[in-house]
Amino acid sequence: MIEKRISIGNIDPIDFYGINNTKFNLLKDYFPKLKITARGDEIIIQGEENDIEILYSKITALLEHYHRYNMLTVANLKRILIEDNAIENPEDMESVILFGNSGKAIRARTPNQRKLVELARTNDLLFATGPAGSGKTYTAIALAVKALRNREVRRIILSRPAVEAGESLGFLPGDMKEKVDPYLQPLYDALSDMIPPKKLEDYLETDVIQIAPLAYMRGRTLNDAFVILDEAQNTTRNQLKMFLTRMGVSAKFVVTGDMSQIDLPKRTESGLIHAFKILHSIKGIAFVEFDSGDIIRHRLVKDIVKAYEEKEEKKGENHHEKQEDR
Repeated sequence: MIEKRISIGNIDPIDFYGINNTKFNLLKDYFPKLKITARGDEIIIQGEENDIEILYSKITALLEHYHRYNMLTVANLKRILIEDNAIENPEDMESVILFGNSGKAIRARTPNQRKLVELARTNDLLFATGPAGSGKTYTAIALAVKALRNREVRRIILSRPAVEAGESLGFLPGDMKEKVDPYLQPLYDALSDMIPPKKLEDYLETDVIQIAPLAYMRGRTLNDAFVILDEAQNTTRNQLKMFLTRMGVSAKFVVTGDMSQIDLPKRTESGLIHAFKILHSIKGIAFVEFDSGDIIRHRLVKDIVKAYEEKEEKKGENHHEKQEDR
């Protein structure tokens, strides 16, 4: 008789074993010749080598299924135990980044979203710019969650500059966290689509996922992390330089922003615009420019963005004509 151990990693044992161990007991029923026990995140198998290898491959398949679909139902467990392979999702799988809560497919739906996913495989620093609703930040967060699930990184760090859009943080009630949380809410919302509530709460409490204002990044070296800076159009040149130089070993950085929504004081150059000018030639840095064609919110959002873009273009043309008249 030999013994083998397999870890379920950071999966919540209740999710994997089932309430009152219903799924785990089903697994044991399929392999009556083996002694199978669970201790926290580890499954211990004892028995004949050939039987152990079969069960080991089944548990590996169950873990892969869970990480892919973010869930493991009794029906899926039975199917995997009986069949050689789990039945694939009949929908297009190439566009799926990961499976979120309740098995919801989180997809790269547009050409530029797919381009961001593709470039993330070969570049450690990416800039994604474009209008509201184009999915640049949501796609980046999906990539970060996928990297965490696959153990490519040990933590996710999400940040935004605490620049007010016509409001003053100083006059808002509460401590600093309470003041900045409204600005970070879109990041929480995206994570809530992809990670079960209890697990997300655990990740936030243990700093596996950190969400903080940009000022908190100063002085840090970010190793083994997937780091996203959102709303980067509202960084100054020095702030963005500070952020980019936080990159440590085995880190991936994604910088997102909308250059048409700059809330910085007048005569202050956006760090994002400046970075676009000086970093284009560096190998390992990629740029993806989203446009109104990538917007997947309410159908009116695309028309609204287009109307504002046309107004800005007309304003620029009039300014140019006035300059020529002088």
